[in-house]
Amino acid sequence: MASDHSTPHFHNEPGLSSLRIGAKEFMCIGALPPLDHPHIYIDMGAESEAVCPYCSTHYLYVASLRGHSDPAGCEWSPAAA
Repeated sequence: MASDHSTPHFHNEPGLSSLRIGAKEFMCIGALPPLDHPHIYIDMGAESEAVCPYCSTHYLYVASLRGHSDPAGCEWSPAAA
């Protein structure tokens, strides 16, 4: 994730049952472009997990990841598009 405080974007191209992420507010894009779904803003609030309403990816919050994902390959940068 860039240090410009933009909202992190995550994808589940590998089709994992769940993704560990270090952000409670993020965008889910589903698969990698051009096969991505509408970019959905998700805010976990006080919870430590959320499910994307489009692709059903299960996200688990892990504070030690600090804005990144595990696996790291599931991070996506809009600037890279």
